[in-house]
Amino acid sequence: MTSQTPVAKREAVDTSIADHTDQYFNKTKRVIGQFGDITVTYAVFMRRPVIFCPRIMVDWLDSVAQMRGQSFKIEPCFEEGDWVGAGEPLVYITGSFYDLVDLETLYLQKLGPACVAAYNAYSMCAHLPEASFLAMDARHCAGAEMADMMAYAAAVGSRAAKKEIGATGFIGNANNATAHYFGNDKGLGTMPHALIGYAGSTVRAAEMFHESFPGDPLTVLVDYYGKEISDALATCERFPDMAQSGKLAVRMDTHGGRFIEGLDPATSYAVLERHMPRGIRQYRSEQELKWLVGTGVSAAAIYFMREKLDEAGFKKVRIVASSGFSPEKCRVMGSMKAPIDVVGTGSFLPEIWPETYATADIISYDGVPAVKVGREFLLRKEKS
Repeated sequence: MTSQTPVAKREAVDTSIADHTDQYFNKTKRVIGQFGDITVTYAVFMRRPVIFCPRIMVDWLDSVAQMRGQSFKIEPCFEEGDWVGAGEPLVYITGSFYDLVDLETLYLQKLGPACVAAYNAYSMCAHLPEASFLAMDARHCAGAEMADMMAYAAAVGSRAAKKEIGATGFIGNANNATAHYFGNDKGLGTMPHALIGYAGSTVRAAEMFHESFPGDPLTVLVDYYGKEISDALATCERFPDMAQSGKLAVRMDTHGGRFIEGLDPATSYAVLERHMPRGIRQYRSEQELKWLVGTGVSAAAIYFMREKLDEAGFKKVRIVASSGFSPEKCRVMGSMKAPIDVVGTGSFLPEIWPETYATADIISYDGVPAVKVGREFLLRKEKS
């Protein structure tokens, strides 16, 4: 089977673009082809503050321009990872109207969601600057293209937090395809709940994993049987050398339908009274109180696990916390100084999807400034 010729490849790409763009752009392209091409400049903006993530969009535009024998002038208004305010132009794109008009739908898709996700990732890292983060978003994404975009966004937001406040940030993600965004060759992770069910016990699952991957650090899920403390301690006792060397971690992933082993509302308050009494005396919303002393992976649950590990002499065993760690939950955990070593999360994905909508407007036609009424803020500012 022979590869496509350049002409055939271009035709295939153009067909795909035509199929996936908005139809009024296809019709406009036909009009321009009939009445004559001009050079235009687009300004792209968003309606909320974001962190600038242009790379996927820019790379795609460059590849389409090259395929079409064109050259688009792409002028980012900020550096990757910069903060951008609502309504500020993100990037100017100049080129043939005929070759740009049908691309708008697709390049906007590649910009907006990443910028919002990066903002969320930054916020998480800033709220818990001493914790490491693992991106576990892929299962929540609508396909491989979105997963690639979200991993890129997490990496950009993380780097911004490292640069600005010295946060540890994201150390990796859960799959191989997007590990390169975090400087890794492969994704990170050990076992799902399914392996524990297969093994028949938490300790046996840990043994099976260790026999299969003897050189790897070991992170063990401890909520499968509802015996988080018992199974965590049993695993530490089974692997004392790993526990003492810091190569063993327990992952807390208890769902919101129950308390972890040993806790209830009263004992949860008592745990925080021992460690962060001021935190539970501040005003808290109902949701914040749940994250502090409620069911699931609460601040009290994390402190309680740390207590029990330390009391048993396993002070070097790390705690990995997962289950709904959104920017807001990370903020609450940070305010309580919860002893989290690693956060596993996919909750940097945009929660309010309309906030991800990027918009493009033409601001000049053959060098003559013009924009629809109300969008004058997009025009280039005169340099003084």
